[in-house]
Amino acid sequence: MIGMLICKLVRSSTIRVKEGMIWHEGFTLLEVMIALAILSIALIAVLGLQSQAISIVDESSNLTIAAFLAKSKMAELEANEEITAGFSSGDFGEDFPGYRWEVEITSTRYDYLKKIVVTVRRDRPRMPHPYTLILYKLAL
Repeated sequence: MIGMLICKLVRSSTIRVKEGMIWHEGFTLLEVMIALAILSIALIAVLGLQSQAISIVDESSNLTIAAFLAKSKMAELEANEEITAGFSSGDFGEDFPGYRWEVEITSTRYDYLKKIVVTVRRDRPRMPHPYTLILYKLAL
């Protein structure tokens, strides 16, 4: 077995080779490349989660504002004593740009009861789902 190298570990943290060569302990280029690949995969995953968290916070903020606006519009309709069936829409002005409201008032099978549906939408595609409130009000 000429040419075959036999390695053994020595306490001095070196690897001695039978033919007299000494290798100091350390990382090979392959080990460093594998470690960097694992680190980069982990960092990409963390950055992806961070981006997703920012999107969720933005969507949550939009839904919170939409809920507030829908409730305020519904309170305005509740305070109004005369309710007539029909459809109306509009926006919230410069205070809340990009938010639009729709109100649909319909009769029910009972003459004294009206169904009021308030929907708030965002003009931007970041809020694809509208926020809707439904109220049944006595119309005496």
